[in-house]
Amino acid sequence: MTIKSRLKIMIFLQFFIWGSWLVTLGSYMINTLGFSGGQVGTIYGASGLASLFMPSLIGIIADRWMKANRLYGICHLIGAIFLLIAAQVSDPTVMFWVMFFNAVVFVPTISLSYTISYIGLEKAGLNTTKEFPAVRVYGTVSFIFAMWLISLGGFELSNMQLYIAAGAGILLALFSLVLPDCPISNDKADKSWTSRLGLDAFVLFKQKKMAVFFLFAMLIGAALQINLAFANPFLHDFGLNPAYEDSLAVKYPSILLSIGQFSEVIFILAIPFFLQKFGIKTVMLLSMAAWTLRFVLLGFGDPTGFGFLLLLASMIVYGVAFDFFNISGSMFVDKEVDRRIRGSAQGLFMTMVNGLGAYLGAVISGQVVDYLTVDGIKDWQSIWLVFGAYTLILGILFAVSFKYKNNPDPVERADEAAQSV
Repeated sequence: MTIKSRLKIMIFLQFFIWGSWLVTLGSYMINTLGFSGGQVGTIYGASGLASLFMPSLIGIIADRWMKANRLYGICHLIGAIFLLIAAQVSDPTVMFWVMFFNAVVFVPTISLSYTISYIGLEKAGLNTTKEFPAVRVYGTVSFIFAMWLISLGGFELSNMQLYIAAGAGILLALFSLVLPDCPISNDKADKSWTSRLGLDAFVLFKQKKMAVFFLFAMLIGAALQINLAFANPFLHDFGLNPAYEDSLAVKYPSILLSIGQFSEVIFILAIPFFLQKFGIKTVMLLSMAAWTLRFVLLGFGDPTGFGFLLLLASMIVYGVAFDFFNISGSMFVDKEVDRRIRGSAQGLFMTMVNGLGAYLGAVISGQVVDYLTVDGIKDWQSIWLVFGAYTLILGILFAVSFKYKNNPDPVERADEAAQSV
């Protein structure tokens, strides 16, 4: 089996685990366990809290002490155990801690999977900027597959979603044994405390462009977590209206949401072109504009007629919103940092997006949802418009504060890096 084929299987299983519960767990907790919006937001924020330190810590370990492919398998095995425990939990406080410890080991595997992919592709003599999107798209496909499996299987409001995710985690832990071997940096030239502790990636904050980039990575991460926590419960709530209870959006909300992942498949393959043609700043601005449009369309959409077309449109623009920041941002970081700290740099990026950003986004959005809930009825239109205003302001601030010259372009930089390996 080729390295590229193994990477595709790894990415497929990686995002299948996440897709099995990430979008639907909120509905399970609200509708089956009776948790409040604030409690759901706090539990979703557990992954953000864990991401404040774990991706960077695991990235440092992968750079300095343990091969990334071995560490990757260990993390997935432990994560599967916590998912099995979560399936038995019905108390919000206990659920928070179980999902926190799951996030401690699972969230770092996302950046580890990217690091393993970049190293594996380089070992195969392939251009990472051109080839990584074709590998990463398998994660989107698996996320869709997982969402459809959970929805059509009738597991959206069931703990079965957690059992399925745990099974996939165990399988991936075993598969990690055949992943490409990742080197550990043995460079002892720099004896500074920063280097000794493997904190080299934090030196990136000394560069203004990188400091601004990571700040907005955090703020966009908040938008992503808002979407993950409440898009599915939003669609389920249409079932409270008898006119909508038999609609597709209410019966199979995950299938409707999966259109966003289909959109990802298309736009992820367009990333190399957009990065080469327009550069990271324009690509990120497109992401923020897409988030704003996504939230506004959700605010005015409903399950029938023209309202359903608005919901469909919101799913399509999600592909741009997600891919043009999360995937492009990871590629940007990989091209801007020294090869010796690529693991810790990816961990730092994950910390900002799925750490600070996700935690703040989950907790604050939960409070917004509760504030705009009267007698148990959520004012979803106002909720989504508040979130849309947030990303609009974010885009304006980013446009005037991030300075970056797209020269040389990412493809040329990747060619130079490949030739130097």
